Amino acid sequence: DVASARAVASLPVLLEYCLPFVKVGGLFIGMKGPDVKDEINESKKALQVLGGELLEVKNFNLPNSDYERYVVLVKKCRHTPPSYPRKSGKPTKMPIK
Repeated sequence: DVASARAVASLPVLLEYCLPFVKVGGLFIGMKGPDVKDEINESKKALQVLGGELLEVKNFNLPNSDYERYVVLVKKCRHTPPSYPRKSGKPTKMPIK
């Protein structure tokens, strides 16, 4: 079971929108940009609350581009509380931190 997301929001927000729908033992795969380390630090509480565990961060460059990108791999280790994800817009306005 896998959920993936492009870098359309901060990592805590992506985790809240995606991780509740991943089965325990499944993966979340998120694409992120150069601020990935800061976003991972901001995601510690979200990972704990939502039942995820950071597995790996892989960096890569697309052909004909100098822009560094990252893939964040998160394993779903525990069930997410039924109160997540919250209503649309709330994760963006008030991320889990």
